[in-house]
Amino acid sequence: MLQMMRRRDLFPLALGFPAILQARPLVEQGAMVGDVRATDALVWSRADRPSKMRVSWSTSDRGERTIVPGPYCLDVSDFTGRLPLEGLPPGQKIVYEVAFEDLRTGALSEPVTGSFSTPGRSDVRFCWSGDTVGQGWGINPEFGGMKIYETMRKTQPNFFIHSGDTIYADGPVPAEIKLKDGTVWRNQTTEAKSKVAETLAEFRGAYLYNLLDANVRRFHSEVPQIWQWDDHEVMNNWSSSKDIRDNILYKEKSVPLLVARGERAFREYAPIGAGSKVYRHIPYGPLVDVFVLDMRSYRGPNTNNREEAETPFLGRPQVDWLLAGLKGSRAVWKIIAADMPIGLLVGDGMDEQKRPRFEATSNGNGPALGREIEMARLLTGIKQAGIKNTVWLTADVHYTAAHHYHPDRANYKNFLPFWEFIAGPLNAGTFGPGQTDDTFGIEVVYAKAPPKGQSNLPPTAGMQFFGDVEVSAKTRVLTVTLRDINGTALFSKELQPERMRNRA
Repeated sequence: MLQMMRRRDLFPLALGFPAILQARPLVEQGAMVGDVRATDALVWSRADRPSKMRVSWSTSDRGERTIVPGPYCLDVSDFTGRLPLEGLPPGQKIVYEVAFEDLRTGALSEPVTGSFSTPGRSDVRFCWSGDTVGQGWGINPEFGGMKIYETMRKTQPNFFIHSGDTIYADGPVPAEIKLKDGTVWRNQTTEAKSKVAETLAEFRGAYLYNLLDANVRRFHSEVPQIWQWDDHEVMNNWSSSKDIRDNILYKEKSVPLLVARGERAFREYAPIGAGSKVYRHIPYGPLVDVFVLDMRSYRGPNTNNREEAETPFLGRPQVDWLLAGLKGSRAVWKIIAADMPIGLLVGDGMDEQKRPRFEATSNGNGPALGREIEMARLLTGIKQAGIKNTVWLTADVHYTAAHHYHPDRANYKNFLPFWEFIAGPLNAGTFGPGQTDDTFGIEVVYAKAPPKGQSNLPPTAGMQFFGDVEVSAKTRVLTVTLRDINGTALFSKELQPERMRNRA
């Protein structure tokens, strides 16, 4: 009889023992769904103890539920678990519950609930942005926490692309920051976020810190996620050239070891498949294909970036994968989710010859050199394959902008015109604007950044940004709107779909 009650989530209440109630696993970080496709999705959650995860789902609140047994969630994964849901009906709202069974007592947790929609043939709307809890701007309860997540939730997007810097492992969160107007920003604090992350527990603690915010958890429960990573999941501007031997904040001086720990924590807390690469293809019905890039894992060292030979940034296998995927796509719009912009200079200090070292693709005006050669090869490949309707979305630079690239303005001319839109930060300091590089003919059509002479503005300044994209099933027109923390539309651009060349 007790065994039957356990399976029905009832036995702790039936027994009525407070001690048994305390033995129930806690699911304090909520749940989220990642990489939703027409018939499958991935559910992520976390318990507070050794447990077995399970998920049940239906197509309505009262419909027949399908129960899917999940993985054991042990300390080796910080009690996180991921469970693929397969055989979902396309074009339907899915309501799900996640519960955990205590491996010692058999007690079941209170279920956490969420919902999402699988892609069909209707209109598509999604958001993107990046940069969460950077520069010491953490969860401020007096401000309302990370309010931009609630603003995005209210737009009811089909999914959200987190463009990287999902945490700031190298960014401690102090209890207070005095603002220039004399007021004080007061952060919620934790031990893990009191210093730079060095141990695996501290990297994990950075993700747990973000999940303390009720806005974030509510957003995760209702909006499917597509995550990528950038540098701050480990440390600022890391590459194989990173040297922290003189950095007094770090006792651990091995960058490769810190990268390994940072990647381990990211893969535990990101809602992506355990064996999945960060670069991956997420088809979302006939209107949209999302191609997620990884601009961190395959790059060579950050240098002056003016080598005459091609140097890796995405790496040849990823470039080949992207070209093949774009060529094979039958979706109207191909969204390229990048974690860094193409045409802005992003510095990384000076090299041994006292020359500027660069973090991203660009290196200054002029012909394609270094990493730009790889980008040129990619853009030329898109043109040669006759691939139309590509849109680049990114974050990283902590302000919002709309960029148009055109060969008529460029030093390197063998590519098709395209748009790149930047959004962010979500909850971090606001900077910018960045210096442009004319190699690929960038035009800054719109930008909103701090006034000249100001930087690292707090969230109270209102300059936290996200973008949303709407694609009409009827007209196939794609509309990008850049928005601020309150959801106010700052800039909007309609893009008409071009007729695609027949690719047999």
